Amino acid sequence: MDAKSLQQLKNYQLTVIFSVLFALVGFSYNVWRMEASEHNSNVRTASFEILLKLAELEQLVYTARYDNDKQASPRKGWVLVGLIHDLSSLTDDAVLAQAGKLKSVWADHWSQMASSQQSTDRIVAAIDDTRAAITRLLASLK
Repeated sequence: MDAKSLQQLKNYQLTVIFSVLFALVGFSYNVWRMEASEHNSNVRTASFEILLKLAELEQLVYTARYDNDKQASPRKGWVLVGLIHDLSSLTDDAVLAQAGKLKSVWADHWSQMASSQQSTDRIVAAIDDTRAAITRLLASLK
């Protein structure tokens, strides 16, 4: 082989090596980006569902307190609080912690929510704190 052929072979080999490295880097980035997008999508979906359940719970509390509606079943509240707590595990630690606090506040005050303004206020404050944690989380997603 002459010098020109050897140089062409080296150039070809370098081109092949660079192309393979470039393809691997591009593929790796694409996989990472897809994983991040899927995670963000799951967090958003869970967050929106939690927001809906928080609104239902708040409506139940207000109905029990201000409308003196006996149909505002605490069992439905327990189901909502449980679902909120379960869905919060799909979000982040701050939302999970707030959902845990909401569950604790609900456990302490559900029986007095219809008759005690203080109990109603504590439950609603826990709902608002959970809603605020979700809002912060959603704002932080990219």
